[in-house]
Amino acid sequence: MPPDGSTTELTRPWHPGPLAAPTGDAALRDTEAMTDAAAIPARPRWRSRLRWTVRTRVLAALTALSALALLVAGTTAYVLERQRVDEAIQNSLERSSAEFLTLAQEGVDPKTGEPFHDVSELLIVALGRIVPAPNEGMTTFVEGRPFYNQPEEYPYHVQDDAALMAALAPMTQERAELGRSLITTIETTASSYRVAIVPVTGPSGTSGALVLAYDRSAEHANLAQNYRTYALVALGAVLLIGLLAFLIVSDLLKPVALLRSAASQISSSDLSRRIKVVGNDDLAVLTQTVNGMLDRLEHAFASQRQLLDDVGHELRTPLTVVRGHLELMDPDDPEDAAATRALALDELDRMNSLVEELVILAKSGRPDFVTPRPSDLAVLTDEVLIKARPLGERQWTLDALAEDCVVDLDQHRITQAWLQLANNAVKFSDPRSAVAIGSSADATSARLWVRDEGVGIAPEDQQRVFDRFVRAETGVEGSGLGLTIVRSIANAHGGTVEVRSEVGRGSTFTIVLPRQAAIESATGGEGR
Repeated sequence: MPPDGSTTELTRPWHPGPLAAPTGDAALRDTEAMTDAAAIPARPRWRSRLRWTVRTRVLAALTALSALALLVAGTTAYVLERQRVDEAIQNSLERSSAEFLTLAQEGVDPKTGEPFHDVSELLIVALGRIVPAPNEGMTTFVEGRPFYNQPEEYPYHVQDDAALMAALAPMTQERAELGRSLITTIETTASSYRVAIVPVTGPSGTSGALVLAYDRSAEHANLAQNYRTYALVALGAVLLIGLLAFLIVSDLLKPVALLRSAASQISSSDLSRRIKVVGNDDLAVLTQTVNGMLDRLEHAFASQRQLLDDVGHELRTPLTVVRGHLELMDPDDPEDAAATRALALDELDRMNSLVEELVILAKSGRPDFVTPRPSDLAVLTDEVLIKARPLGERQWTLDALAEDCVVDLDQHRITQAWLQLANNAVKFSDPRSAVAIGSSADATSARLWVRDEGVGIAPEDQQRVFDRFVRAETGVEGSGLGLTIVRSIANAHGGTVEVRSEVGRGSTFTIVLPRQAAIESATGGEGR
């Protein structure tokens, strides 16, 4: 259907008798293609550089998407309905034109009962038989001049638009000369019309034409009124969607508000507050994650404060000793000065050892603390035994040896931890007592141990001895960081430290290391 100003020539032969009809094909053909296109709605730019809250952004997004969906649906429906209206107009004009041509060919004059001989009578009868639509009008022309209009009882009258009638007069004459019908669009200041001109010629050469005119603008105006109502309904729907979205989003974001409130009340001095877990959705999981993070932070802060307290206590004692002796020293007495100097150097060496051990503990949290390489466990065991013999006069023995076993480990760090265990065994055992070193391995792990026949550790202290500055036996020199360093080195390799001990019978400390897989994750930090 040509909806926007195209012309269609109607060519159908009429041979009723005396009256000659236009020659040509009987079909109706519209030669102009439709050019109306749907307007593509521009995507609204709802993003802004302003700091909107999450609720505002969600509401804006939902409202904008709902409005866009209704706009696209309404626009598409309007374009399709407008096209349908134009097609209905075209079909109506073609159908009425075909009926008129059939009447001219096969109809009879009701006055004479014979075929039509007079063009004027044919046109009058045609106006009486064709029923126009509400916005459709009819008129006739004879020899290019208005002849007869449709009856007054019909609501729409073509003759009311003088500009249209003036434009039709020469077109009817031209169509009569060509002998072909035409469907076209005529624009006037009053409206836009879709017009069908069907010419006929009588036996005397008198020409006439039936004109059917549809007020296309009025049809489109009725359609636009319907979609104005749709726009109001769509606006109400968007407002309702926004209201419901506000209520739903507000309820969903309550845990976020609680999370923000709790986070604002948490400080470095008070990490004990936790957030109440509400529901079983993603926000509940987020709340649990934040609570877990707070647990870790609280533990880290507590550990840090404890470390500072312990370090301060451990460093304060040698400083106090050195200061006291320096204050009491007689600078004029060489023996007193030399003794004070020796004591001060000894205390400084102890402080230096303590600082070095603290540095090792601080480095144990770094990914590069250990550098694992394939190592022969049997060779490493022999080397550690040889290095441990000078630590004290003990009966050094080899318990077991893991032969043909290669393990990924940092030899320097493992040797350091192993010798620390050997040093502890010497400290807490009697001279000439047995101290044994051994190693073994299976498919998944390697075990490195030191066994002594010393004083042993009470069951309640067996796990506490791995904490910083804890000594199971008072009166023994040491910083209390040795076993803490051993545990840190084992953890950095993805392993653990085990202890078996009986009071008065001795202890066995064992470093358990994974053969391969766990070391890779431990060096990335997971093992710690």
